[in-house]
Amino acid sequence: MQKKFPEAEVFETKKMTLKSPIIFAGFVGAGLVGPVAINHIIEKLEMVEMGVMRSKYLPPSTVFMKGRLRHPFRFYSNQEGTVCAIICEITLRMEGLYSLVASILDWAAEKGSKEIVILDGVASNEHDDKAYCAAEEDLIRTMADKDISMIPQGFITGIPGGILNECLVREIQGLTLLAKADKVAPDSAAAATLIEALNRLYDMNIDTTDLRKDKDRINSEFSELSQKYVEHREEIAGMYM
Repeated sequence: MQKKFPEAEVFETKKMTLKSPIIFAGFVGAGLVGPVAINHIIEKLEMVEMGVMRSKYLPPSTVFMKGRLRHPFRFYSNQEGTVCAIICEITLRMEGLYSLVASILDWAAEKGSKEIVILDGVASNEHDDKAYCAAEEDLIRTMADKDISMIPQGFITGIPGGILNECLVREIQGLTLLAKADKVAPDSAAAATLIEALNRLYDMNIDTTDLRKDKDRINSEFSELSQKYVEHREEIAGMYM
């Protein structure tokens, strides 16, 4: 008898020994800052794909990159098992979002993770080379010491907002790093700004030279996803007019 497609589950495709990893996550948003930044982190840390999100709420889409087929919602780990990355390269609807959020955080708890960091963009006319944060109160001073400004007020919606909300009632620290980003095109400079903030915050050394130099290549690789995001945003806006 065939099993029903799951509400949401992290399906591990490769067994890795994880050691209470910090988790970096990127979802489709302004300037595709999240996916662009996480993709770069995965590449520079030589991370290994270890799982995918299976859910009946994911749109029936898949991703081709340079002709290679890959799942659009993937989980990675570095070889040491100390850093994980989540990348989602499709736009997600509100339906089923809580199931996806619960599945991610259940998996994080199972792996002993204590912190999840979401990288995202804020639609703007111009990137200002600054990183901003939204976090629980005790983290704000640490951020300021690392030249990361607090956002005074605003809304974080979609799956990033859902994850941060759920972190408030679970034993995992949630924060988001944000950069002002292009409203339409993939913004690799904004992604580089966030990775440089991660370098300061977590004493990492991820080179961002390629992100700042190869804007045209990145624009080309992520152009279709960027168009899908614009269409999705317009569709959502139309619903509330």
